[in-house]
Amino acid sequence: MAMSDSLPGLLTVGDLDVTVEVSGRRRSVRLTVERDASVRAVVPPQVDRDTLVRIITSRRRWLYGRLAERRALGEPRPEREYVSGEGFPYLGRSYRLLLVDEGPVRLVRGRLELARGDTSDTEDAARQLVRWYRKVGEPWLRRRIGPWAERVGVSVTGLRVMPLGYRWGSCSADGQINIHWATMQLPSDLIDYVLLHELAHLRRRDHGPEFWRIVSLAMPGYEARRERLKRVGVDLWLPEDVAP
Repeated sequence: MAMSDSLPGLLTVGDLDVTVEVSGRRRSVRLTVERDASVRAVVPPQVDRDTLVRIITSRRRWLYGRLAERRALGEPRPEREYVSGEGFPYLGRSYRLLLVDEGPVRLVRGRLELARGDTSDTEDAARQLVRWYRKVGEPWLRRRIGPWAERVGVSVTGLRVMPLGYRWGSCSADGQINIHWATMQLPSDLIDYVLLHELAHLRRRDHGPEFWRIVSLAMPGYEARRERLKRVGVDLWLPEDVAP
């Protein structure tokens, strides 16, 4: 079946949304990253969906590199200072940082406490905060994921919170779910969408119609959350070059 007969104009491959255009003048697939950091594929009429997915998957490393370049030229993420009063998001709310004499990062009476000694090295301060997001994220997500797994009809064998680059989440065929630590900055309903997305992949690995049917049955109107995630995600705190 020809691409023009089998697919809409937007194809999702992993965490990449690709705008697909069919051109009778093309003899091969052309992938480009536009100035607005969108990915575009111009394909010959005879190319089918599976072939295009394989091509995009094989070029993911190159696409990520180009996306990083484009995003570096665009609006930078909001910078944050490690001083009392600076805001850091958690579950959709902004919590003010409070520097204390010592102790691990913790959320106390609406303030996010960080030891002063950690702020002398900005990379170390960022590392301590990332560790906190990972620490609080695992138990919160473990409690949250159970009801969604039941709706989808799958079993989760494990859950980890970790750096995942441009991806919100990933999963493996044995039921392991991985979630990016930065997800814990999102409102809870958007975190639910991230969890559901990965759970649906335990039943369907691709992003075909059956995959989205599974998502829709578990979360009617998921499209609104997906669009909000795209808008909100670019403003989250995501320090660069911080080792986990």
